[in-house]
Amino acid sequence: QVQLVESGGGLVQAGGSLRLSCAASGRTFTSYTMGWFRRSPGKEREFVAAIRWRYGNTYYADSVKGRFTISRDNAKNTVALQMDSLKPEDTAIYYCAAAPGTYDVTRQSSFDSWGQGTQVTVSS
Repeated sequence: QVQLVESGGGLVQAGGSLRLSCAASGRTFTSYTMGWFRRSPGKEREFVAAIRWRYGNTYYADSVKGRFTISRDNAKNTVALQMDSLKPEDTAIYYCAAAPGTYDVTRQSSFDSWGQGTQVTVSS
């Protein structure tokens, strides 16, 4: 059974940085795709970034491209989301998710395991 635990959220001023981490356990994740999604107040949950564990291919939403970086650490079984040049509109609960080999990494339905979420608040 896959378990995902996020950490690293918090309050930061606009223009600042935060690094989220997702600790994954319960499976061998070599064939998995790991993703980050977020839910802003009053909005639907949306795709942020994803990475294919085996080859390291990365994918980003247009809204975060060039500011966020997703990476994985094979030894620690963790996935990180480095968030730079943060904007108030990045304020959301950020969720880590895992998918056992998926084609469409931007679809929530592709992911069958989710973390509990971590709050990120960006003040203006």
